[in-house]
Amino acid sequence: MTAADWPAVRRIYAAGIAGGDATFETEPPGWEDFTSTRLPDHRFVATSADDGDVLGWVACSGVSRRAVYRGVVEHSVYVDPAAGGRGVGRALLDALVASTERAGIWTVQSAVFPENAASLRLHAGAGFRVVGVRERLGCQDGRWRDVLLLERRSAVVGVIPG
Repeated sequence: MTAADWPAVRRIYAAGIAGGDATFETEPPGWEDFTSTRLPDHRFVATSADDGDVLGWVACSGVSRRAVYRGVVEHSVYVDPAAGGRGVGRALLDALVASTERAGIWTVQSAVFPENAASLRLHAGAGFRVVGVRERLGCQDGRWRDVLLLERRSAVVGVIPG
């Protein structure tokens, strides 16, 4: 993902926000805020083979500056609604898992609303599991929302770091 991809990434992010079950965010950030909080080696776009249009994106951030958590990231994945059901989300998650494992990252996590069935299916298919429920984590449009904590533990990054 580069700055040139941002208009399409922002549009897809905004569509996810408008759907109501993707995030507590109310609008996408600007490019500078987005890029300053996402790890540059672990953010990708999926593009159409036909015309090069961006179909979806994935990016992650470290969960903490503490050294013990250096191998743990939190990610977001968004697919253009018009590209749903075509394997875009899975391709993006596969790319993220490959890049994070090459970097020695052992846990990729995400927070998903229980109502977001498509995201839950996508993540389960990519090896994520629900590890907890954060009840009434935030209030959105006058309604308290639960959030499921999902994680994927690497099967190849398992050496205790020194």
